Amino acid sequence: MTIAKDMMVNDGIRARELRLIDQNGDQLGVKTKAEALKIAEQANLDVVLVAPKAKPPVARIMDYGKYRFEQQKKEREARKKQKVINVKEIRLSPAIDENDFNTKLRNARKFLEKGDKVKASIRFKGRAITHKEIGQEVLNRLAQETEDVATIEQKAKMDGRSMFLMLAPKNDK
Repeated sequence: MTIAKDMMVNDGIRARELRLIDQNGDQLGVKTKAEALKIAEQANLDVVLVAPKAKPPVARIMDYGKYRFEQQKKEREARKKQKVINVKEIRLSPAIDENDFNTKLRNARKFLEKGDKVKASIRFKGRAITHKEIGQEVLNRLAQETEDVATIEQKAKMDGRSMFLMLAPKNDK
């Protein structure tokens, strides 16, 4: 065993002298590398460098295989608990009809209840860009209709010929 994820173990340690900590957490003082390896071998454990930048470097006597296993287990648990948040886009138009709006609203609610963020966008075509307030009203209405399940993360703003609104799901935890 030498190097695994920045950890120096046993013969992989280059320092001549080490400040040694035993398996119970007690300080053993400054020892040579050979003495440290001998103490660890008697206990049937490994010498692991925990603070290589210190003067002298700090090493601990422990079961390195067990330690690595515990670290991997913690990483797996952390990965299980993290949640991936997707951003779903809903496209509206400034002159949207009532039934079309309700369909888009239903989809937005479905996405928000699943825990995804929703990006509502309105694309202005032709001369419709001269009436930005109509698009603003549509986005405001969408935000109002979803306020029980969503919070406005970013207010409606123009970006080129499009207007965007970001909605994030409310946390009920």
